[in-house]
Amino acid sequence: MKKIFTLVGLVSMAVFANAQIVINEIYGGNGNSGAVLKNNYIVLKNIGTNLVSLTGASIQYAPAVGAFTEYHTLPDFTLGPNETYLIQEAAVDGGTENLPTPDFIATTITNFDGTPNKSSGLRISNVSGKVALAGSIVQVATPTSSNVLDFVGYGANADQFKGDGPAPSPTTTTAIKRTLNESNDNMSDFSLEGTAKSGFVQNPFIKDGKVLFGTEVKDVKVYDTFRQVVKKSPTKLASALDITELPRGTYIVTGTINNVPISQKIIKD
Repeated sequence: MKKIFTLVGLVSMAVFANAQIVINEIYGGNGNSGAVLKNNYIVLKNIGTNLVSLTGASIQYAPAVGAFTEYHTLPDFTLGPNETYLIQEAAVDGGTENLPTPDFIATTITNFDGTPNKSSGLRISNVSGKVALAGSIVQVATPTSSNVLDFVGYGANADQFKGDGPAPSPTTTTAIKRTLNESNDNMSDFSLEGTAKSGFVQNPFIKDGKVLFGTEVKDVKVYDTFRQVVKKSPTKLASALDITELPRGTYIVTGTINNVPISQKIIKD
């Protein structure tokens, strides 16, 4: 089985506020027949340069619309630079393949409203939802809440996310994976692992004035570094986009493939 993880970045934390913490991967197989993996999972990774302690931290989950409803605590642990941490969440009905050996298996789930929760691990939707890595068990309210270390809204229905839009939805066989190191935009940072991921642009370094795609892409847009749309495809579907008139620089190209949102950084030199 292909190793499916790029574990999320945790940065050294003498103080949580100074930590560079990201959620690197999310897999949600619940509510979708044909799921391959036996468990949902979340991956954490240290993207910093120092050891990180996550003492007192929690993983919190919310549906696509509404408040965060539940959480589980994390054990006391530290991660070095580029180290990853695989968290096994709730079992997936119909899953057939085991995860690689997890670093932590979530068991006790607590509801913020005080009602009992019998789930062993978080049941992560494969359509839309919100996941937060928090420095405490205080209920997260927004992506900018003071205890938020990282926040990912995913799927088209998510009502909260970092940046201009949500990350794509996972599928029955693939996780969403961070492809950019924390640009503070879920839409730009994440792509599907294995299918319509960040390689949909054939050459990320544009030299001939055109962006070439490996397939037809719907609703293509180009954003500059200020998150402003600077170019749109003149057609609904496009296999290439002329950006001759744009100045040299770094851009984000977005669109959809098979109804899956995708994005990729390109450089025009």
